[in-house]
Amino acid sequence: MVIKQVEILNSLSFGYSNGFLEGINNKSKVLKRNAYGFRSYEHFKAKILLNNLSKKIGIHLG
Repeated sequence: MVIKQVEILNSLSFGYSNGFLEGINNKSKVLKRNAYGFRSYEHFKAKILLNNLSKKIGIHLG
């Protein structure tokens, strides 16, 4: 029980979070579900990379 309290206090003390990475993983999983049946892994990989890149440069790809 004491270990969990220390971990919680550490999470409040330090400003680190893995939320950004979890968001990327979630978007990739959604794209994977939507791309079920695609034959080319390279196209799927490119779609994931473009989706993450477009967020940084402010372009919306449909």
